[in-house]
Amino acid sequence: MAPGERSEEVHLWYTAVYEAIPSGKVTSYGHIARLLGKPERPRQVGVCLKHLPSASTDRSKKSSTFHSGNVPWQRVINSKGGISPRGPSAASHQADALRREGVDIREDAMGQYTVDLAKYGWFPDVLPSEAGLVESSDEEDEEVAAYHT
Repeated sequence: MAPGERSEEVHLWYTAVYEAIPSGKVTSYGHIARLLGKPERPRQVGVCLKHLPSASTDRSKKSSTFHSGNVPWQRVINSKGGISPRGPSAASHQADALRREGVDIREDAMGQYTVDLAKYGWFPDVLPSEAGLVESSDEEDEEVAAYHT
């Protein structure tokens, strides 16, 4: 494997993380990991977001399938509702992105940004892409049961 190239397993993990981020809501690194069946991997969710490439502004170059222009990275925060500081002005950049989406951000005396997860949080038991599969399997079970009675 060439330097910087990801294994198939790693590629699938990154893809799953990027696709699991909710639309219009905020969730935690840990919740994304739990939804993907790896509750012990919240830090790896953060690693995926850290390595999310920027959208290419050069029209002659093709952007990655997933990039900061099409993955709502700003919607993933820590389990306490805090925006994790990752470098100079990174937390304020994330807070600004969330504000543009209508999320109320508070800043405490220490300069930490927080989100009210009771109001803006997204914590379903299954991914929306799997919700239909769970419901349809229940319906199929009922149909099979009705056929056999």
